[in-house]
Amino acid sequence: MARISPLVALPPLAFAALAGMFLWGMGRDEPNALPSAMVGREAPAVPQTTLPGKTQLTDEMLRQPGVKLVNFWASWCPPCRAEHPTLMELAKQMPVYGVDLRDVDANALSFLQEGGDPFAAIATDPKGRGAIDWGVTAPPETFIVDGEGKVLYRFAGPLVREDFTNRFLPELEKARAAE
Repeated sequence: MARISPLVALPPLAFAALAGMFLWGMGRDEPNALPSAMVGREAPAVPQTTLPGKTQLTDEMLRQPGVKLVNFWASWCPPCRAEHPTLMELAKQMPVYGVDLRDVDANALSFLQEGGDPFAAIATDPKGRGAIDWGVTAPPETFIVDGEGKVLYRFAGPLVREDFTNRFLPELEKARAAE
């Protein structure tokens, strides 16, 4: 009688483990959401550089009363361009602060001149060190911050279409209601 190698069981076991992991992932509340270690914590320090002629974003601004947004963006980022009109609208309702990530000052200024400047104040992060402190993986990312400087929500990706309406806006309304 021929003996069957235990290695024959390896592919079906690997498939079962992978299928189980996919099923678990699909059953999460928000399967597309990236968790953030920053939510519920005090906002990290912002870089202490800005674009020429712009107001410097400071840590004190993040602790002023009221809900505010911190948006990590770059002129070289196509999704940042897509969300720019949304930021312009949000800036009419609340403070929107920007952190220009790994960008050339002239390009960032040109970007803001073309589409308008939604930012009440800006910090620049030419090497991306501040983004690491905030847990930013890639621009655009937007954080909702309360009046005490605590991060309430992190949204990775552009603020557009259904994601903006169905995921971001409910969190923003919840933050405003808690003021």
